[in-house]
Amino acid sequence: MSSVPTLQEKDRRFLWHPYTQMQDYARRDLLLIDRAKGVLLFDQQGKSYFDTISSWWCIVHGHSHPTITEKIRSQLARLDQVLLAGTSHEGAILLAEQLVRLAPAKLSRVFYSDNGSTACEIAIKMSLQYWRQVGQPDRCQLVGLERGYHGDTIGTMSLGGVPEFHGPFAPLLFPSHRLSSPYCYRCPVGLRQESCNCHCLQPLAELLAEQGARIAALIIEPLIQAAGGMIIYPARYLQKLAALIREYGVHLIFDEVATGFGRTGSLFALEQAGVAPDFLCLSKGLTGGMLPMAATLTSEEIFQGFYDDYGAGKTFFHGHTFSGNPLAAAAALGSLQVFSEERTMAGLPAKISHLQARMRRFADLPWVGDLRQLGMISAMELVKDRETKAAYDFHERVGWPIYLAGLEQGLLLRPLGNVIYLWLPLSVTLAEIDEITERTWQVLSDPRNIAGW
Repeated sequence: MSSVPTLQEKDRRFLWHPYTQMQDYARRDLLLIDRAKGVLLFDQQGKSYFDTISSWWCIVHGHSHPTITEKIRSQLARLDQVLLAGTSHEGAILLAEQLVRLAPAKLSRVFYSDNGSTACEIAIKMSLQYWRQVGQPDRCQLVGLERGYHGDTIGTMSLGGVPEFHGPFAPLLFPSHRLSSPYCYRCPVGLRQESCNCHCLQPLAELLAEQGARIAALIIEPLIQAAGGMIIYPARYLQKLAALIREYGVHLIFDEVATGFGRTGSLFALEQAGVAPDFLCLSKGLTGGMLPMAATLTSEEIFQGFYDDYGAGKTFFHGHTFSGNPLAAAAALGSLQVFSEERTMAGLPAKISHLQARMRRFADLPWVGDLRQLGMISAMELVKDRETKAAYDFHERVGWPIYLAGLEQGLLLRPLGNVIYLWLPLSVTLAEIDEITERTWQVLSDPRNIAGW
């Protein structure tokens, strides 16, 4: 008599997980989460795990926050879904109003979608169509950065530079200009950070001098290239980059899908550079991580470039079934309410200072080449040799044993190749920071968990 398959067996039989080599779980069970509360995840046996990466960088106020949960529950009883083409609803309107108030003054219009990739894709399409409609169709070139990551759609992959992710799709990608990453630990022009004056921007200056009138937009993640390796760079780089492209009228797109809503210590990372973009792309933390939603904010000038009689062909023909979904809008309004009621941003400096102090000792480990910190984000780049900065090859999977050791310590870590990082919910307490960093130390200070040691 055959036994009833377990959930793990059904998972292996039916599911295909994102960014996962499924063979890893052919001989071992994957972590099966049953419930979550605050900064903790619980498996079916009741064991707890600290969600050190905010469930892919989206959980802001902790799991199952009662304010957001109640907002969704109340909205569900009233209106679950309605298209945003030709109709509207209160939640989408009020959320747009609040986002405009929070964003830089020049951003006055909100276009909804449902994930970070599409938020960025929308900005790209809006920029290209805008230039065509205002009589500058030659502005059709786009600029991105090496190690930049803006999503997995064809357009955003064409502007990203993470070859480990995008290599197999190269024949589908359109050509774009790529700048070197502002990777201070591995400076592209061989300088030390203390003597750097952002010389790595010289290729951008040369590109603009030659092609500036034909470039539509440049897209960048402010202050940190997240999926590209948690590469943190100085605000002055962003300031100089913005000044350069402003000389040539090029649109500036800020991808704050990951960095928005407090992660870097300010509500938006752009605040730390004092730079306002032409497009601001948001998702992940927009709803506090409860439901999928995204928004692309832009200026009145760009909006007016599409404002005409329907027959003029200037309509922006782009949309998603769940654009501005009422439940997601309710979650986002709930998240912003939590920011206000709990004074989340006011409490961050003490938490950031405590986290950074707790992480300093990791820099002394012989396999930690670089310790990078920004807001509630800490990242460590592991190397084979600190003197030469010899890197682990992506295929050596140095992060895999660390991930497994983390599970043993009750931590959900998800290394990015040879970069181990913490991306903590803003709701984390000082005591929880102590516990998380101590458990992380137990993992990373043990040579048995480090490849080649």
